[in-house]
Amino acid sequence: MCRLSLLCHYKALPRGRLETAPRLEAYVYGTLVDMKLDPIQLRVLGSLIEKEITTPENYPLSLNALVNACNQRSSRDPVLDLAEDEVRQALHSLEARALTAPVRDSRVPKYEHRIRTVLNLRRDETAVLCLLMLRGPQTPGELRSRADRLFTFDDLAAVQSTLERLAAREAANDPSGTGPLTAILPRQPGSREARYAHLLGGEPELPPAHHSPTSSIADEPSAAQRLAQMEARMEAQIASLSAALQALQARVDRLESTA
Repeated sequence: MCRLSLLCHYKALPRGRLETAPRLEAYVYGTLVDMKLDPIQLRVLGSLIEKEITTPENYPLSLNALVNACNQRSSRDPVLDLAEDEVRQALHSLEARALTAPVRDSRVPKYEHRIRTVLNLRRDETAVLCLLMLRGPQTPGELRSRADRLFTFDDLAAVQSTLERLAAREAANDPSGTGPLTAILPRQPGSREARYAHLLGGEPELPPAHHSPTSSIADEPSAAQRLAQMEARMEAQIASLSAALQALQARVDRLESTA
C-alpha cells in the first residue's frame, strides 16, 4: 500500500474558478492521513479535473453533470455505470479529505476539486494524474497523445520529466510532503514502452499474464528469447562463412601447388 501523507491544511485561493467559491476565513488544520482512494472516488476526482480544464464554462459541476462525466463512454477505462448515490457518497469521502468542496453560489449545489491546492501540483502534473485516474496505466507516448485538451507537452521527454517529478516527491519527513504520486510498472512481454500508474489508490495491481493462443502479443517471444534467437542466427552465419573461407583457402592451395 502506498502511504501518501496528506496535510489537510489549505486556504481557498483566488485562482481561476475558485474565485466563485466561498472563501475560508481561516486556515483549516487537519492531521496527516493515509490516502487510498477507491475506484469510484478516483473516477469522480478525475472527472472533476478533466471538466475544469476542458469545459471551464460549465464548471463547477452539478451532481447530475458529474454523474454523466463519470459514466461517459469516451476517454474512460474502464467504462463505469455509477448511480447518483455512489457519486454523492464519493463526494462526501473526498470532501472529508479536502480534495473536493461544494460550491453554493446557485440554486443547484455544484462541486469542484481542490487537488492542485492540496497536493501542490503544477498544471502538467495535474494533467498526467487526471489521465492516469481516468484511463489507468499508460505509456509516456499514450499520455502525450491523450493530453492535448488538458496540457500540451512539447515531446516525450517533457512527459517523462513530469512522471519522474511526480515519482520523486518527498515523503512524510516533510509535514506537507505527499510521497511518490506515480510509479513505473514492469514492462509487459511484447511491449516496447513501460507504463506508469498513479499511486492515489495505493500500489497498482499488475494485470495477469496472457497466454491465449489467439493473442498476438502473448505469442511474441520475450526479449531474452529474441536475443537467444539472434545469437543463434549469428553463430550459424559465422560458421557458414568460416566453412566457405576454408574451402576457398583449400582451392587456392591446390592452384598454387599445380603452378
